[in-house]
Amino acid sequence: MHETPRPLPEVTFEDGAGQALTLASFKGTTVLLNIWATWCVPCREEMPTLDALQAKLGGPGFEVVPLSVDRAGPEVVRKFYAEIGIRNLGLYIDASMRASFDLAAVGLPTTLLIDAEGQELGRLVGPAEWDAPEMVDFLKAHQTSN
Repeated sequence: MHETPRPLPEVTFEDGAGQALTLASFKGTTVLLNIWATWCVPCREEMPTLDALQAKLGGPGFEVVPLSVDRAGPEVVRKFYAEIGIRNLGLYIDASMRASFDLAAVGLPTTLLIDAEGQELGRLVGPAEWDAPEMVDFLKAHQTSN
């Protein structure tokens, strides 16, 4: 966690339908932005925990945004979601990988906690057990109340 929230650059990516989005699209919501790829083994392993977290906390005040940097596009992500039974997460993709460069993500997975104003509260490089009770409690304490 940072001592004070940090501004983030404007990054663009697409949803599963090919609609252009930015982080500003989520303004007013606390976002857990997870930068990942289907070819990243630790990313694949933590994805079910992100899905479970979205099932527990997802709603108007909190959203898990798994941003895939797969160059092959959304179809490989759809296939992976179907294979492992992802039901609660949206599909977001940046095949250019530009967002991960702009956000200075040094490895995969990299996860940013972003407040309702679009500022970075903190980040974690590497996998985590996102649905662990202590993690859920920590994120609940930072979620936007709507």
